[in-house]
Amino acid sequence: MKPWIPLLIFAIAAGAVATVRAATKPLEVVPRVDLQRYLGTWYEIATIPQRFQRGCVGVTAHYSLRPDGDIDVVNVCRRETLDGKESSIRGKAWIVDKTTNAKLKVRFFWPFTGAYWIIELDKDYQWAVVGHPDRTYYWILSRTPQMDPALYDELIRRAAAKGYDTSKIKKTLQPS
Repeated sequence: MKPWIPLLIFAIAAGAVATVRAATKPLEVVPRVDLQRYLGTWYEIATIPQRFQRGCVGVTAHYSLRPDGDIDVVNVCRRETLDGKESSIRGKAWIVDKTTNAKLKVRFFWPFTGAYWIIELDKDYQWAVVGHPDRTYYWILSRTPQMDPALYDELIRRAAAKGYDTSKIKKTLQPS
């Protein structure tokens, strides 16, 4: 046996253990979200694609405050190309953790709800990362359709540190 093979096996095993440990740590949210600053339009920069997003490009999410204090959510996408047919879906979100405002529930079809946790947030509210406690959902959002590549790479590195399988994260086509 080559002398480096046991080291390689150990390195692979250690990496697998670190990934499992990161995935079993509870997902943390940001300490505080100013809801008024978070409202508005966000562009989807990247996501772990879900069935319901199949064929979507140019994706945006618009959040606005409802009179009852909950949040209207309107997600819009273009089908297959940036000139493709536009489709949208309207939902409702509400805060479940009033201490941070970073844990929300969202519903697009009654009675189904999903966790919407803000796990990264720019101090100027120019970008955000939204995840799910079981790490099956992940979105990088930006106030503009494009994001600095170095920032994007850093957010992907942070996703890995949080236990996300970054091989599943795909960039979303947005206008230049």
